[in-house]
Amino acid sequence: MVLLGAALPAWATFELPPLPFPPAALEPAIDATTMTIHHDRHHAAYVSNLNGQIAANPGLGDLSLEALQAQVGRFPAAVRNNGGGHWNHSQFWAVMAPAGQGGAPSPELQQAIAASFGSLEALQQQFNQAAAARFGSGWAWLIRRSDGQLAITSTANQDNPLMDLPGLERGLPLIGLDVWEHAYYLQYQNRRPDYISAWWDLINWNEVNRRFLAA
Repeated sequence: MVLLGAALPAWATFELPPLPFPPAALEPAIDATTMTIHHDRHHAAYVSNLNGQIAANPGLGDLSLEALQAQVGRFPAAVRNNGGGHWNHSQFWAVMAPAGQGGAPSPELQQAIAASFGSLEALQQQFNQAAAARFGSGWAWLIRRSDGQLAITSTANQDNPLMDLPGLERGLPLIGLDVWEHAYYLQYQNRRPDYISAWWDLINWNEVNRRFLAA
């Protein structure tokens, strides 16, 4: 199961991936200023801070970003927070596309959605509730569990469903939505539900389909 990145040699450092689209490409749902600050400052800080942990944590530089998530429990909190922040944001950029360019759910994914939720609309409703109800900062996720079923969950801060941590519902993330205030506050202020609703127009279903089949 490979979602992001490849194995890194011991001397390597983690790198900030470029946005797969211009910062203004997601307007009007997400404005260019928010995208620029989110990527160039927030995500970049997670990468820089994670690289700052390599010298103090032997073995960290040998792991791919994805492999780190499954072993993050053996590292200090700084690795968990920054490693999670790097992975979460990397998948976040990939799961979005300019409106009208993200394709549609594949027949296989549509069948799985119907089996688990009844309809895409029911999935969206449950996902929106999970995203809106996440207290403080965190993420909402659509995951494929080890039994093949789809499920919706949420995590606090920069945790994600790949992590080997107690209390998390584990699975392969298919969709992850950032509900930290820095993801939406400039445009939506405290109207998180409006941000969540607008965000569905940006889903890169081609990437979601790829993740589903990769599982």
